[in-house]
Amino acid sequence: MGRGEDGRPEEERAAGTRELTDAEKADYFRRCYTSADGLWFMKVEEIQGFEEALEIDRQVWSVLPKIQARTLREILGAGKGIGGLAECVAAKHSAEGFGFEVEAEEDGRLILTISRCPWRDLMTKSGRVHLSERVGSVICNAEYSAWAEEFSEEERKISFFLKSRICRGDEVCTFVFEG
Repeated sequence: MGRGEDGRPEEERAAGTRELTDAEKADYFRRCYTSADGLWFMKVEEIQGFEEALEIDRQVWSVLPKIQARTLREILGAGKGIGGLAECVAAKHSAEGFGFEVEAEEDGRLILTISRCPWRDLMTKSGRVHLSERVGSVICNAEYSAWAEEFSEEERKISFFLKSRICRGDEVCTFVFEG
């Protein structure tokens, strides 16, 4: 037998014996994750309308970040507080394909600057960019408030606010965590 376009022997392709690389697995799961998020939203929207779908999405994104944060804290061995938040937020955004910078300032604030948002990119690609400001204001507030809460310590709470957002027409998203 010959070789396929990817250079693998045809018998290997036919037998289905090729394992995905770690990078291919990550890409596969990232695509499934983003597809599932968008698909369920659109199906709820078809049945119950945009506002109901957005409210359910807000509820989901008020809980899912807690799971993400706890998982990353365990994997990375990160603690609570601004330092742990910085480490885990960077890992999350890297894994999800954001263009971003994380900067811990001397005054104890953490600034997350996003230059490329894959969620907005998907909304643009699907012809729904006109909804991105509404979705972004609701979901980003819910999601990043949950991240702040998850890394807060008993004696030192972390607050969060949106300073700028790409979906509102700003050049970048600027998310500020204070603790």
